[in-house]
Amino acid sequence: MTEHPARPPVEIGLNAAVVAISERNPCILAIGGDGARARDALPFGPFDPQQHRTFETSLRASVEAQTALKLGYIEQLYTFGDRGRQKLPDEAGTHMVSVGYLALTRTDAEANEQLAEAGAAWRDWYTYLPWEDWRQGRPALIDQLILPALKAWAAEVVQAERTTPRTRIRLAFGLDDFPWDEERVLERYELLYEAGLAEEAVTDGRARPGQVSPGVAMRHDHRRILATAMARLRGKLKYRPVIFELMAPEFTLTELQATVEAISGRHLHKQNFRRLVEGAELVEPTGSSTSATGGRPAALFRFRRRILEERPAPGLKVGMR
Repeated sequence: MTEHPARPPVEIGLNAAVVAISERNPCILAIGGDGARARDALPFGPFDPQQHRTFETSLRASVEAQTALKLGYIEQLYTFGDRGRQKLPDEAGTHMVSVGYLALTRTDAEANEQLAEAGAAWRDWYTYLPWEDWRQGRPALIDQLILPALKAWAAEVVQAERTTPRTRIRLAFGLDDFPWDEERVLERYELLYEAGLAEEAVTDGRARPGQVSPGVAMRHDHRRILATAMARLRGKLKYRPVIFELMAPEFTLTELQATVEAISGRHLHKQNFRRLVEGAELVEPTGSSTSATGGRPAALFRFRRRILEERPAPGLKVGMR
């Protein structure tokens, strides 16, 4: 009888990409590590079926224990189980399979104090993926750093393997006749990783010598999970009213526009956006106004929940191609 080598034990972990809006910027909840060189991580906890019946209840308990934050909207993203994702030498020890989740919440001062005490903080998600923020136009680092490095890598791949990743680059970064697609977040990050341009690739021996890595790296494969969450949310807001999970109960149309721009990474024309909102019938006036903007009083609106009974896929279809 042939003896097979013992398989390493497998553990199921749960990661949460928790998103909120702070000062009109999209933020991700990050757990800091120990030491000056420690990387940020997403909230994480192992699944214990003896304590929790479902993944979701286990995740909520883990996030609350680590950050003192109670999650609102939550949905499962993807299962991440690639070998090496925990960066253990020779895959020694337990192999970790992680189920990633997207969660949406709102911030407030009291909750932020609790987060700080728990060693967690809100970080602008464009800190980790800066090429995704087009609110002020095409980011300069795409043409100055990313594309030259990707094209150099692509030329090497063609010579070595007779394959061409150039079409992938054109699609991912909107070159030639291809438009920029804000939902291709994961494709862009994975291209950078394959090309050795993401700092996380150093551990796997993919890094290009002397190459500057754009964006701040995260622990393990958490930046890949973040990219997955960003892509999901950008697509979701076009077909589901999830954007209102990030809004206060009452808001101005300017605040709503800033939040949609923050998530999509796009600048939106004010009048076009207001026509889009009017046509989608997602909001209704409260009859009140606010002078907090410092100018003329601005009308306050709220999410019109009746739309959920009237339409199967209500959303704000920004950037539709």
